[in-house]
Amino acid sequence: MKIVDLVADLGESFGAYTMGNDAELLDLLTSANVACGFHAGDPRVMDRTVRACVERGVRIGAHPSFPDLAGFGRRAMELSEHEVRTDVLYQLGALSAFAKAHGTLISHLAPHGKLGNMVVTRPDYARAVADAVESFDPSLVVLVQEGEMAAVARARGLRIAVVGIADRAYEDDGTLVPRSEPGAVLSDPDEVTRRTVRMITEGVLTSRNGVDLPIRADCVQLHGDGPRALQLATRIRAELEAAGVRPAPLHQVLGLPTA
Repeated sequence: MKIVDLVADLGESFGAYTMGNDAELLDLLTSANVACGFHAGDPRVMDRTVRACVERGVRIGAHPSFPDLAGFGRRAMELSEHEVRTDVLYQLGALSAFAKAHGTLISHLAPHGKLGNMVVTRPDYARAVADAVESFDPSLVVLVQEGEMAAVARARGLRIAVVGIADRAYEDDGTLVPRSEPGAVLSDPDEVTRRTVRMITEGVLTSRNGVDLPIRADCVQLHGDGPRALQLATRIRAELEAAGVRPAPLHQVLGLPTA
C-alpha cells in the first residue's frame, strides 16, 4: 500500500484577522506547516495552533517566510544570504519555543510563498535555508520541490521530502506558474482531485502545456483557505484512500525513527 503525508499551512491568522479553517482541517492532516510570524501568525495564534496539533497528533513544521506581513510573504525580496539565514533561524526559534511549551518538537521546515519559490531557483537562498537548518537541527526534514534547495540539501546530507501541489499549475521545467499569471491556481475540484490521485499513484503531474512531469511526492499540499477548500481537502483524502493510498505522518513515509 502506498502511503503519503497530508500537509497544510496553518496558523495564518493574525491579530483580529482570521484565515483558514484550521480546526476542521486538522482532522484531515498528518502534518502542519505553522506560520512563524513573518508572513502571518502571532504569538497567540502560534500557541493555539501548536496546542491543537499536539492534541490531534499532527506533526509540526516551521513555515518561515520573507519579512513581508503586508504582502503575505508572496513578494520577491532581494536579501543577502546572511539575512535569509538569520530570518529563517529567528522563525525556527520562535516556533520552537511554543513546541517546547507544549511538549513536542519541530519535525520539518517548509519555506513559505515567494521564499519557497526562490529557493528552487536561487543557490544563495537555498544555501541560506540549509545553513539555518544545519545550525538549528540537522535532523529536520526540509519540504522541497526539485531544484536548488533539493540539490543543496542532498549534497549536505539533510533529510528532504518532495511536496506535490496539485492545485497549482506547473511549468514544463517543474517549477510553479507564478500566482500573477492567469491559471496559476486551479479551481476545478474534479481536476485537482484527479491530478492529486494520479500524482501519488502514478508519479506523474501534467504541466500547463500538457507535458507529463515525473514526480515522487512524499507529501500532498492541501489548502484550508477559500470558500470550498475544506470540502476539496476532504474529497482529496477520501479519493486517495479509495485508490489504496494511506495518509501517514512524514516520518513513516520517509522511514525515519518515530522520535
